[in-house]
Amino acid sequence: MSTLTTMTDSTPFLPPERPHLRVGYVALIDSAPFIVAKQMGFDNHHGLTLELCKQPSWAAIRDKLLSGELDAAQTLYGLVYGVQIGLGGPQADMAILMTLNRNGQAITVSNRLADLLQRGQSLKNALSSIGRKAIFAQTFPTGTHAMWLNYWLAANDVHPLTDIESIVIPPSQMPDALAQGELDGFCAGEPWHAVAEHNRCGRTIVSSSQIWHNHPEKALACRREFTALYPNTAQALIRTILESCQWIENANNKIQLSTWLAKPEYLKLSADLIHSRLITHAIDSGEQNAMPPRSPVSFFTDGKSNYPLPTDGLWFLSQFYRWGLLKSTNEWNHIVNHVCQTTHYANAARQLNLVSTPPEATASQLIDGQIWDGSNALAYSEHFKIKASNFKGSLH
Repeated sequence: MSTLTTMTDSTPFLPPERPHLRVGYVALIDSAPFIVAKQMGFDNHHGLTLELCKQPSWAAIRDKLLSGELDAAQTLYGLVYGVQIGLGGPQADMAILMTLNRNGQAITVSNRLADLLQRGQSLKNALSSIGRKAIFAQTFPTGTHAMWLNYWLAANDVHPLTDIESIVIPPSQMPDALAQGELDGFCAGEPWHAVAEHNRCGRTIVSSSQIWHNHPEKALACRREFTALYPNTAQALIRTILESCQWIENANNKIQLSTWLAKPEYLKLSADLIHSRLITHAIDSGEQNAMPPRSPVSFFTDGKSNYPLPTDGLWFLSQFYRWGLLKSTNEWNHIVNHVCQTTHYANAARQLNLVSTPPEATASQLIDGQIWDGSNALAYSEHFKIKASNFKGSLH
C-alpha cells in the first residue's frame, strides 16, 4: 500500500499520543492530501485515525483551530501568520507542520473585462470602464488569495486598497456571484476557476504560478501547544500527509484522485473538471500571453514542496507590512522560526527516508519583475511603488 519506506532499523516510530485527530479542510483541490490519506489508509499506517471535517470557510477553520474543535487543518499560509500576530481576530501561537502544496490558484474576471484585456486594454483602463469601483472577492483578509490579488493588481498599476472593493466570500460561492454580476473578478483556489469557465461566466486571466512560480500556498497547521503536548502525533501526521503528497504526484494516480475529490462528501463536482486543473494548462489571456503556462498545483516534487521554510513566512509578513496590516518591524525572523516546525518536519522526513534538510535557497522573480530571496524582508516590503503607508481600513 505504501510507496515510502516507513521505518528504519535505527529509527522506529514512536506511537502517537493522540491516535484520533479531527482535521479540517475546505472543498478545494489542494485538500487532496487529506482525502488521499483516508482513501489509501495512510493515516492508519502511521497509527492515526483522521476524522475529516469539511468547513465552509477559512474563518471557520481559524475559529475551530483556536477553540480546539479541530486538532489540525489545511490552512492558508497567510492565515497562520495573521493569527500568530493577531491580525483581524484573536492572537494565538501557531505551528506550520509542513507546506501542503505550491501553485494551483488563479484570478478569474468577468467575460466583459476579459474581452477588454484580450483586446489589449490595460487592466487600469478596463476597470475604469465599469463606471464604478470594481468588486473582487478573495477568501480571507490575511490569506494567500488576498495577497495574490493585491500583488497582481499593484503590478498592473491598480491600487488594491483604493481603486477596487475587495470582499471576502467562500470560494465555492464565487462563480455564482460572478455569474450574477455581483463580482467583477475573484481570486481563489481550484477548481472554482474551472467551474466559472465551464459555466461561461468568466475567464481565468492569470494563475498564481505566473504571479510567483512555486509560491507557498496551503499549510498543514495546528496550535503550537499541540506540537508541544503531542510531538509523536505531530510527526505521525506529517508522515501521513507526506505519504499522501508523494502518491498524488504520481501522474498515474491523478485520474483516481479526481474521482475521489468529485465525491459528494468532498468537492461534489465533475471529475473531468477537477482533473483538468491537476495538469499543465495554458492561459490565453491577451496581455498575459508572454507569461509561461499555468503550472499545476505541486504537492511533493521529491519533497522539495513540503519543507516549512521560514522565508516563505517572511514574504507574507513583508506583504502584511506593505499593505498596512502589520505595523511592527520587530522580530520577523523570530516569528517565522517559531511558527515553522522544522525539527518535527525533519524528524518525520528522516523516518520516511526522505530528504530532511531545507531546499537550496533560490531567488524568485515575481510578475512585476521584483526579486524575492528572503534576505531582507523589510527592505523588500518598503521599496514597492504601490503600498499603504497609512492604511486605516478594517480587517473584519
